[in-house]
Amino acid sequence: MDAYLAEVEGWHAERHTRLRSPDGWLTLAGLHWLTPGEHELGQHPSNAIRLSGRGVPPLAGHLLVTGDLQASVRPHHEAALTHDGVPITGELPLRADTDGDPTVIELGSLRMQLIRRGVRNERLGLRVRDTEAPALTAFTGVPRFPVDPAWRLEARLERPPKPRTIAVPDIVGDVLEMPSPGVVVLPLDGGEQRLHAVEEDDDRLWLIFSDATNGRQTYGAGRFLVTGPVAADGSVVADFNLAYNMPCVFSSYATCPLPPEGNRLTVPIPAGEMLPAQPASVSEQAG
Repeated sequence: MDAYLAEVEGWHAERHTRLRSPDGWLTLAGLHWLTPGEHELGQHPSNAIRLSGRGVPPLAGHLLVTGDLQASVRPHHEAALTHDGVPITGELPLRADTDGDPTVIELGSLRMQLIRRGVRNERLGLRVRDTEAPALTAFTGVPRFPVDPAWRLEARLERPPKPRTIAVPDIVGDVLEMPSPGVVVLPLDGGEQRLHAVEEDDDRLWLIFSDATNGRQTYGAGRFLVTGPVAADGSVVADFNLAYNMPCVFSSYATCPLPPEGNRLTVPIPAGEMLPAQPASVSEQAG
């Protein structure tokens, strides 16, 4: 029992470390959806992309977006735009997060990169992080339920006869088809309940689920859980003490996936992370 408690506590400690990291969700400070054309960026209110943060000048540069949604950045005169710590001179092509390692632009305390979203990656956005964000400096941890080994469930994966995908909506209105290895069958409330799973690394499963605690003790949109590895016979551990909040809890600039149809548990799951005192509003997620 002591070893199990230590394992769960260690997992949550690592989770808090990730949230506090320079690229953690607490640093999100802006999300600007882009259209073809030239967009000024800087602190002045007249800019198409208005930025705020330490070291941001009135006009920092121009973001140029082509008709096929390729983008580049050009600094304004001697504005301190850098990439990998090197001043940007001329026009720098930008890679998005779907292109592998995204190009990160640095400006004072800000870090900016392109993201692509949508069914066919047809939406291009500029994601802004602030290494000195108020949410980061004010963060003291995520409240959670007491650890209860009873919520470490021995479940099983029911695989479909052939590969399939499931429709996963997100907070900005897109619906993505994601590969699914099958349905996780959970022993709950004296019977069985099922959750559609999404593939995760190392033979693990990602569960996007809601339950009867949502909107009161936990986030209204639901939570996430990564299972243990799936055994050859389909058995898998789903430890709800490791259930964690969606990024949208921490920032209105996140683009969170939501539970797919059928992924609502009818019973409360009083385990894992709870609702912070001041979560981001779901209504603000449209970006």
